[in-house]
Amino acid sequence: MPVKPGPPVIPFVKVSACGNDFLLIDGALASADPAEFTRHICDRHEGVGADGVEWMFPHLSSDIEVRLINSDGSPAEISGNGTRCVAAYICAERAKDRVSILTGAGAKVCALISRNNSEFEFEMEIGTPIVESELAVKTRTGDIRGLPVSVGNPHFVVFVPQFPVDWQAQAAAIQRSAQFKEGVNVEWVVANGMHDLSARFFERGVGETSSSGTGSCASAVAAMATSQAESPVKVHAPGGVQTVRREGKNVFLRGPARIVCRGEFLVS
Repeated sequence: MPVKPGPPVIPFVKVSACGNDFLLIDGALASADPAEFTRHICDRHEGVGADGVEWMFPHLSSDIEVRLINSDGSPAEISGNGTRCVAAYICAERAKDRVSILTGAGAKVCALISRNNSEFEFEMEIGTPIVESELAVKTRTGDIRGLPVSVGNPHFVVFVPQFPVDWQAQAAAIQRSAQFKEGVNVEWVVANGMHDLSARFFERGVGETSSSGTGSCASAVAAMATSQAESPVKVHAPGGVQTVRREGKNVFLRGPARIVCRGEFLVS
């Protein structure tokens, strides 16, 4: 009797950057509905679990092209941590010390600083940030003032003397505001000194995350713009520390990435 073929399997690599975790998958394996598949595989109970999928495609002028889909199925221009996770994978596969990655926010180069087995550290040039004037966002509990910042994706940075008990709910309320047509990533930031910030992140399409690469950059840039910090700035988050420095108009992000595991996801 012929053997009935089983359901297809999708190979993946899971990589984490300061607790911000991503699944790296060959873009050629994307289903007809990659958003729905991303929601399924990122589910932390019924899937592998991750903050998003970096779909990878070959590219002529870069080492690789990536298209990021968040865990809720929404697309995003870039993740600083996710891009660094892809760089770790490329370095492991091809023994490179500089990786060019084409993202939805343009080409980014990750320079390898150090490696210890599956642990990597990179510095990545983020580009030229845009800091706008302070904005008051209306919520049911009152106005919340912060700085809109773009680092290839949109952020709203709120400086506080200490993190509110309900900061997640307040961040969700900010994200629902019609003032952000494309959605927004929200950072709550405590300035601890001229070179140290503490931050909490509530990301578009994901919710609370242990860290954020672009969020760390937005936080540091906003602090520099308001004379609360000077380059370089260490941004402390629950998932770890990342360092942001400014050189001329450009911002650079330094931090770790760790290859967690490889596996196959059974498509139901």
